[in-house]
Amino acid sequence: MYIILLGAPGAGKGTQAAMLAGKIGVAQVASGDLFRQALQQETELGKTAKVYMEKGQLVPDKITIQMVLERLGKPDCNNGAILDGFPRNLEQASALDKELAEQAKAIDKVINIKVSEAEVIKRLSGRWICRDCQTPYHETDNPPKVKGKCDRCDGELYQRADDKPETVKERLKVYEKETLPLIQYYKKTGKLVEVVSEGGPEAVHRKILAALN
Repeated sequence: MYIILLGAPGAGKGTQAAMLAGKIGVAQVASGDLFRQALQQETELGKTAKVYMEKGQLVPDKITIQMVLERLGKPDCNNGAILDGFPRNLEQASALDKELAEQAKAIDKVINIKVSEAEVIKRLSGRWICRDCQTPYHETDNPPKVKGKCDRCDGELYQRADDKPETVKERLKVYEKETLPLIQYYKKTGKLVEVVSEGGPEAVHRKILAALN
């Protein structure tokens, strides 16, 4: 089963993708995580992506498509994957459909997680990430037991450059321009369902499972 999670930055795609991947038993493929790994390893791709990410802009399609399709080619994706952060525009969606079709596969369902702009800014400006295991925290909604330290691995927590308020607003503008046309694209296929992000992660997860069923 191949499922795409759509939604603005801060909609909770990463959290829901992880929960859904565990529930269904398939891999989680997050384009943001792939880029951050490239940044940490200081690859040429990572250095190129860093310039765009720190400005709140999307990494060029050619780079993004290549990285995600390579990830989908790994053995743990043979039986499906939860796609988080990809595709973000029509060109990426077309490339994904073409690649899957060549393998006699297809996207099964697209979940659009809806959230207000005010809520997005609140969520992201208070978000902190563990440098080591990438576990997310929030200053008010999900604080760590010890400030600045990860509950899971004691790693250092940091705020991503693209989560700062001024950058979040730019990311939302990019999202409106590049990603919203995907909603219409997938509506036409009959595979799109919409879920409102209210009531906490568990409540949203139940809504997604209900939509899939």
